[in-house]
Amino acid sequence: MYAIIETGGKQVRVEEGQAIYIEKLNAEAGETVTFENVLFVGGDSVKVGSPVVEGATVTAKVEKQGRQKKITVFKYKAKKNYRKKQGHRQPYTKVVIEKINA
Repeated sequence: MYAIIETGGKQVRVEEGQAIYIEKLNAEAGETVTFENVLFVGGDSVKVGSPVVEGATVTAKVEKQGRQKKITVFKYKAKKNYRKKQGHRQPYTKVVIEKINA
């Protein structure tokens, strides 16, 4: 059984036991989070939401919080002596899907 959930402005296909990296959530490591924006549930019986499936939830356990690799943002304008260098590290949350309730 799998489901498509919406979190952090993105849609993610998840299965039970799967570990995923999503946008940062306000939860400590070891806590349980529930995703209620379930757009689709697939498997033996298919349920499609309009826009969400009523009564369907996905529970997951927060494994860790972290930050991705650093990227360099470099702005440059030719012949104008304009250069701007900036770095960015995007925070993330790693969760393990425990149960799909449909």
